[in-house]
Amino acid sequence: MALAKEIMGISVVEKSSLISSSKVFLNPNFYQKENQLCVDRQFQGRRSLRTRRLLRQSPMAAISENLIKVVPEKAVKFKVRAVVTVRNKNKEDLKETIVKHLDAFTDKFGRNVALELISTDIDPNTKGPKKSNQAVLKDWSKKSNLKTERVNYTAEFVVDSNFGTPGAITVTNKHQQEFFLESITIEGFACGPVHFPCNSWVQSKKDHPGKRIFFSNQPYLPNETPAGLKLLRERELRDLRGDGTGARKLSDRVYDYDIYNDLGNPDKGIDLARPKLGGSNNVPYPRRCRTGRAPTDTDMSAESRVEKPKPLYVPRDEQFEESKMNAFRTGRLKAVLHNLIPSLMASISTNNHDFKGFSDIDNLYSKGLLLKLGLQDEMLKKLPLPKVVSSIQEGDLLKYDTPKILSKDRFAWLRDDEFARQAIAGVNPVNIERLQAFPPVSKLDPEIYGTQESALKEEHILGHLNGMTVQEALDANRLYIVDYHDVYLPFLDRINALDGRKAYATRTMFFLSDLGTLKPVAIELSLPQTGPSSRSKRVVTPPVDATGNWMWQLAKAHVCSNDAGVHQLVNHWLRTHACLEPFILAAHRQLSAMHPIYKLLDPHMRYTLEINALARQSLISADGVIEACFTPGRYCMEMSAAAYKNFWRFDLEGLPADLIRRGMAVPDPTQPHGLKLLIEDYPYAADGLMIWAAVEGWVRSYVNHYYPDSARVCNDRELQAWYAESINVGHADLRNEEWWPTLATPEDLISILTTLIWLASAQHASLNFGQYPYGGYVPNRPPLMRRLIPDENDPEYAVFHADPQKYFFSALPSLLQATKFMAVVDTLSTHSPDEEYLGDRHQQSTWTGDTEIVEAFYDFSSEIRRIEKEIDERNADTTLRNRCGAGVLPYELLAPSSGPGVTCRGVPNSVSI
Repeated sequence: MALAKEIMGISVVEKSSLISSSKVFLNPNFYQKENQLCVDRQFQGRRSLRTRRLLRQSPMAAISENLIKVVPEKAVKFKVRAVVTVRNKNKEDLKETIVKHLDAFTDKFGRNVALELISTDIDPNTKGPKKSNQAVLKDWSKKSNLKTERVNYTAEFVVDSNFGTPGAITVTNKHQQEFFLESITIEGFACGPVHFPCNSWVQSKKDHPGKRIFFSNQPYLPNETPAGLKLLRERELRDLRGDGTGARKLSDRVYDYDIYNDLGNPDKGIDLARPKLGGSNNVPYPRRCRTGRAPTDTDMSAESRVEKPKPLYVPRDEQFEESKMNAFRTGRLKAVLHNLIPSLMASISTNNHDFKGFSDIDNLYSKGLLLKLGLQDEMLKKLPLPKVVSSIQEGDLLKYDTPKILSKDRFAWLRDDEFARQAIAGVNPVNIERLQAFPPVSKLDPEIYGTQESALKEEHILGHLNGMTVQEALDANRLYIVDYHDVYLPFLDRINALDGRKAYATRTMFFLSDLGTLKPVAIELSLPQTGPSSRSKRVVTPPVDATGNWMWQLAKAHVCSNDAGVHQLVNHWLRTHACLEPFILAAHRQLSAMHPIYKLLDPHMRYTLEINALARQSLISADGVIEACFTPGRYCMEMSAAAYKNFWRFDLEGLPADLIRRGMAVPDPTQPHGLKLLIEDYPYAADGLMIWAAVEGWVRSYVNHYYPDSARVCNDRELQAWYAESINVGHADLRNEEWWPTLATPEDLISILTTLIWLASAQHASLNFGQYPYGGYVPNRPPLMRRLIPDENDPEYAVFHADPQKYFFSALPSLLQATKFMAVVDTLSTHSPDEEYLGDRHQQSTWTGDTEIVEAFYDFSSEIRRIEKEIDERNADTTLRNRCGAGVLPYELLAPSSGPGVTCRGVPNSVSI
């Protein structure tokens, strides 16, 4: 409480040494009046009973009541000080160093950084907000050579005793170079320190002539905005929206929308043209951040490409900070090296495209690609890549880390129980459903795709149900399914026509044992019908002989390939990355930085626009990593758009609603989270529900503080504009769907915000940071398959029968495909050193000026730490066999904290990788 009171300025403030006027220094009445004015304005319109009690108990309040009628004869001028924290770059290029020294020199002659304080009050003479004199940062030239991460500068303002409370500050950068402004603290007002969390790049006046506006940490709903800040609040939002025209510069801070029309590159050939995603009912998609680039030469509706290493536009403050960018570049360097050597290998010998055996894969971790290929330093030195050569010679950049799936049992991936366990505790635990009818039924249009009856029969699974009939197993909630039939079947003809791609539409059935573990009982493999009597479906069951064992392993590999595609294109990219982007764009465009909901969402929006832009540039683009490494190939993003059209519903994206939709839980008010899991040891759901409840509790405290009734929600024009724009513009292709939640009550707002925070933090973490630990060993989770499973009438059957292991590896990705995939998911699974985890936030004590909210956040942080301890205890509980046992990986993907690197744990606040 003492810390919170200090932040809010409730405690009695000592007389500041900065106040130079002897009249002020000797006049106690001045301090009492100013204290009362500051406190009154800080709490205007939102005095909870608890806060009023605090004010009554403090000595300051008691003295103020006695002296409130004492009015100074005239306004008295005094000085206040600004402490400005600027963050330095760790590394500068030559141009930046030269400009930095030039700025230090010219700063002495008036080309400086100037500040101006703005009051929350209106000046009766000018009818505008009260303003201080302009003050410049001191000692810029003297401190320009400091190598510390942060540098503090000061500036002094002269204000009078009628100035009121500072609510905003403007910054003018007269230097040549931008700088990162972390925070400003104003000291010397009787109400105590006033904090301005900035965390923004301030551009040079020559690039952006207008003054930058920063608001104090005191939140205000729109209708409570102090008179002196109203116009500034509106102006700042107008600047962030822009006018929707022109190409954006990298230094801009403009947030706008566009469709996904920049994934293809038709100017390089028809093979690199791709459909536009979004803007039509046939191919709907969420909107992305507009860049305004010129169209391509061959297709006026397609936006021209910016190829790496040139950066794509995102608003300047959305770009990675230096430590994050350095970590990402290191990962990119590793990816380049890992792709370079296999490419050289492929060019040296045409016989080295496939893995020959398990030892070839093991060598990627033990010996590394360089030793494996026997390439000489002389050969590498001939390449125009001196930095790459030095990296090869100095470190282990070409050696892959051993994936976690191999850490406890090298052969775990071969076991059926591990194959099943990963459906509820692996990197994609969100597709398993309770089977509610047997056989399963397709929802595809039979007029387009023909009769879609399942080939699964009772005799296929009856011997694996512990003596139960199928109906008894259904009634006892013992049958579960991972069904990719309807996702893949519409694309199979086109996928299987691609070189080096072969796929089925799979269904996998599981039986829940008495121990609470799952076992696979049947795999259905479907192909499109080529005629009325064509055999388009087959069922593979657990093996009883050697031939059946290899058939079963191939069938499981095809299931994993299906699973990898849906995981990456639908659950990971679409549901957490792409579908959140419109809400983030709308938040910046419609919610002022002083809006309490913006302050709540701010840490959960960090870096998302930048990582999405990087994905458009090199991952999901034509011939990018996703197309190269995943089964659907050039149809990857069309499959993602089909899932958006047919599957995605915002009202079912929250964890409880999703579990109920999939039949994995039923409502039960007697349970801690109001749900009963039908598989009690379902690690993703069990841990996720704890985090969901913690986030919901935090959001509920926050929302109820600002919105005690529905009228406040309905009358908040910024809030309503944010939600309406997120739907009507950001998700325009689905805006008429009836399932969109309304926003009319505090409970509506709690539900919407909890869902968004869940998706950005825990849901994304559960789907992202296990990619290399589970997928880095390609046989465990092949991202694509190159051969179908032969039957006895196929010409390939003899090859399979003669050497099943060789056939198995020829069906897996090639060496080049596998190593490219491994390098990319290694980067995606890596936490950067500046990661901000759930329960943490930048400037933790000063991000808001509301005492009760600061306290509530500390309570939330404590609950997250408690959850982490409980997850650790669960992972040591031998009765929970899906997360504890010989050779079983603990489920840590929802453990909130993590160190940097690939850890297979940690829940960052935002979608940042």
